[in-house]
Amino acid sequence: MQVSVLASGSKGNAVYVEMDGTRLLIDAGISATKIKKGLAAEGVDAASLDGVLVTHEHRDHIAGLTTLSKWYHLPIFTRQGTIENMTCRSAVPADCFHPITGSFELNGIRVEPFNISHDAADPVGYRICGSRCCTLATDLGFVTSSVQAAIDGADVLVLEANHDPDVLKNGAYPWSLKRRILSNRGHLANSDAAWALVRMKKRPAKVFLAHLSEENNRPELARETVQDILDRQGVQLDLMVTSQSEAVSLHSVN
Repeated sequence: MQVSVLASGSKGNAVYVEMDGTRLLIDAGISATKIKKGLAAEGVDAASLDGVLVTHEHRDHIAGLTTLSKWYHLPIFTRQGTIENMTCRSAVPADCFHPITGSFELNGIRVEPFNISHDAADPVGYRICGSRCCTLATDLGFVTSSVQAAIDGADVLVLEANHDPDVLKNGAYPWSLKRRILSNRGHLANSDAAWALVRMKKRPAKVFLAHLSEENNRPELARETVQDILDRQGVQLDLMVTSQSEAVSLHSVN
C-alpha cells in the first residue's frame, strides 16, 4: 500500500492511495497540472488512476476536477448531493459521475464512505480496504461514533488536525468564521484529533495529521499537541504532518 498526501490544507487537498494495484485519488482540490506532477514525482501516471473519490463540494477539494476529468475521463465517485452542489458540475463530462450511496467495490478493493459532520451538502470520509486498510477523515467538526468506528482498525489514517482553539480565538479571522470553524460542522482541533486516536481500539501503523490551517496552526504545534496527549495516555503512534505545498508519502506498511 502506498499513501501520498500530495497537498493538504485550505488552499487545496489531494491524496493518492494505491492498494493491491488499484490507484485512487481522494479529492482533486489543487490544479490538474499539480496533481499530474505530484503523481509523477511518486512514479505514478495520472492516466493510470482507477477513479477519484470526492469527499465534498468545497473548492479546496474539487478545484482540479474539471481539467482532470477532461484530460483522463476518470470515473468520479461521490454522493449525489455533492454532485448537485458542485460549482463545476456542468463542466465535467456527465458520464464521469458515479453517485454512491453505500460501500462499493472497485477492482477488488472495498470503498466504504462514511458520514462526517461538515457544512457541505452530503460530506463523507472514506475507508479503503484490500490487503490493508486506509481511512481518510478530514473536514469534520467533531468525531461522531460512526467516524470513530470508521477510523478504528485502519493501517494508515489520514486525520484532520486543523487548528489550535486558542490560536484561532486570538487570531485575525472575523468572529463569524471563527464560529464556523469551531462549530460541530467546522474543523477538527488538534486536541480532538489526539483524543480520537486515544479512543481507537486497534491503532494504525502510521497517522498523517492533515488539513492544518496556515493561520490557526503550525506543523510543530499540531505534532506537539497530539504527541503530548498520546504520551500522557501511554499511546505510541508514528505521526506524520502533511503540508500544503509538499507531498508527504508512505510507500509501504509493515
